[in-house]
Amino acid sequence: MAKKRLQKKRSSSTIRKQESEILQVTTSKTEPVRVETSKVEPVKVETSKVEPVKVETSKVEPVKVETSKVEPVKVETSKVEPVKVETSKVEPVKLDVPVDLTLYNERFQKHYDELKWLYCELYQDRDDVMTYLHDLTSNMEAFYNSRNSALKASDKKREADPDWYKRNDLVGMMMYVNNFAHTLKGLEEHLDYVEECNVNYLHLMPLLASPKGKSDGGYAVADFRTVQPELGTMEDFSELTSKCHERGINICLDFVMNHTSEEHEWAKRARAGEKEYQDRYFFFDTYDVPALYEKTCPQVFPTTAPGNFTWLDDLHKHVMTTFYPYQWDLNYRNPVVFNEMVYNMLYLANQGVDIVRLDAVPYIWKQLGTNCRNLPQVHTIVRMMRMICEIVCPGVLLLGEVVMAPEKVVPYFGTLEKPECHILYNVTTMASTWHTVATKDVSLLRRQLDILGSLPKEYIFQNYLRCHDDIGWGLDYDFLKNFSIDEVSHKKFLNDFFTGKHPGSDSRGELYNDDPVTQDARFCGTTASMCGIEAALFEKDDEKLKRGIREDLMLHAYMLTQSGIPMLYSSDEIGRLNDYSYKEDPDKAADSRYIHRGAFQWELAGKRKSKASVEGQIFQTLDRMEQIRSQESVFDKDCDVYTYDVHDDSILCILRQKGNERFIGIFNFSDSEKTAWMQEEGTFRDLITGQTLELKDVELPAYGFMWCKRI
Repeated sequence: MAKKRLQKKRSSSTIRKQESEILQVTTSKTEPVRVETSKVEPVKVETSKVEPVKVETSKVEPVKVETSKVEPVKVETSKVEPVKVETSKVEPVKLDVPVDLTLYNERFQKHYDELKWLYCELYQDRDDVMTYLHDLTSNMEAFYNSRNSALKASDKKREADPDWYKRNDLVGMMMYVNNFAHTLKGLEEHLDYVEECNVNYLHLMPLLASPKGKSDGGYAVADFRTVQPELGTMEDFSELTSKCHERGINICLDFVMNHTSEEHEWAKRARAGEKEYQDRYFFFDTYDVPALYEKTCPQVFPTTAPGNFTWLDDLHKHVMTTFYPYQWDLNYRNPVVFNEMVYNMLYLANQGVDIVRLDAVPYIWKQLGTNCRNLPQVHTIVRMMRMICEIVCPGVLLLGEVVMAPEKVVPYFGTLEKPECHILYNVTTMASTWHTVATKDVSLLRRQLDILGSLPKEYIFQNYLRCHDDIGWGLDYDFLKNFSIDEVSHKKFLNDFFTGKHPGSDSRGELYNDDPVTQDARFCGTTASMCGIEAALFEKDDEKLKRGIREDLMLHAYMLTQSGIPMLYSSDEIGRLNDYSYKEDPDKAADSRYIHRGAFQWELAGKRKSKASVEGQIFQTLDRMEQIRSQESVFDKDCDVYTYDVHDDSILCILRQKGNERFIGIFNFSDSEKTAWMQEEGTFRDLITGQTLELKDVELPAYGFMWCKRI
């Protein structure tokens, strides 16, 4: 879908005028609602200090404070009625329990000075900054009051145990609800299977309302408070989270911060010409300022959605669209945008979300003359969101999706004194892992793991082999130059290898956003297909199949050996293959990522208890490893972790040590038998087989691995 551009040269004065419009957000229509109260008494709520919610819109439903079931006030819509205060008929609000703000106030006082400082610094050009800050804090208290007692109890418990998510008993799984169980109710009925997978951290892929055909897999959100109707309702979602919590399962949900769908209420009103809503995005009358942005701002999808702006014929304006033309970038220079997005996040937290995945968070602040990535203001915003959560819902974690170079990723943890994200994706290590599979050389992977091992142990990464997205080859090419590896040619080699074009490769998959000019592309495929299981089954080659299963399990064992949270991609536990049926769906055919987004095959899951089946071999071995990991203290986050040189570049050896406990994981990334040259003292037990042995010049089959703990 190409983006249209209007190329007109303007004088420099025009450019300066339009650029200044970016920085000056019109506020003539965004003042808080003023309620005429000369003839009415204020509503008396049975709380100690609850402030009335101030809503930045002219049309709002009556504020209802019912902490057990009532949703926070939804704002900025065209369908809601003005606030009506009728105190003569209003009964005192009945609460399940008296609202005690003591704990809330303690949290608030702990963070308010810093929150105020950062907010005022971010919006220092606004004379009315304190008005917006007051609206923010008033609504924070309202969301706290409407948070149910079970969630508040969980908050209190987690506050007392802040390392609850850092232990080695957490196993994650990401899934699409429609693929796994069709609906939210269906997922609730299949929670027994989730538990059987040892999963207690469930990442549900985007399920909020998004337009069919223009959803980007759910990442183009049209309403942050409505579930896709084919999946159910928000009440169904809240019920699901409650049932999961009863089983000790945490729920993660994507929070798309950078943009909204063009079908979002704000976008519709902006398109209708309302300046207040246009100021929530980036609109330009001519291409002069967008042209300046394009000079320094890279393209995300150069082939399927080139450029960073889209021309709107009906409006005769350009709008910033970093991702797809139907995803309009939000303007966080406008405090209304920050406030309202925070309210959306808190609303979802109050539905029972435990982990908020901050989607595309590096992109959220735009500034001319920069690449509009990882700017200081982004860290200010994330830090404020962290503090807001610690005040309102301290049991909720922030997971940052930062698909950047390692030096850009770590800063999103913040500092130990002023933390930002609780968890970050271990993106670079994931890509380096598949590089290692293709090259059969662990040098880069050892370097990555040594860097991770040197970081503070409080930093928690989420480790994974595959996910819903493509694999981008953002490797450490400065390091790879030492091996005479050129970036352009190496990316082509990797894509040829994993699509099965390279001699000797049994991997299968497809390219995504293949750019014929730069010869750059990303790769799509499932773990099992990338390990050769698909090719082996097609060719009916038993030896190749055994090798593919060993490779699949070796990679999962290696992933489980890393410190942090292991994350499975749903149906990898049963060796799911690529699903090519997406090409038959016109809404999906152009997006090759759907090759690894196929429907869960319950008939294959039914074979998981048979050791003779591919599904059973993978499922049962994973089950064994996950249980070992949760029981053995050598997998604690406090362990010292090192890589171990065994004098063979195709073998990765990881040492984990805690006190006198010593664990060694050995992983053969070669498709042939290898020897790990080592002379370890003492006797070890193979944690997988229970066998006792000495680790002296250990022989491993192709893609073999061992988990050994010194006795």
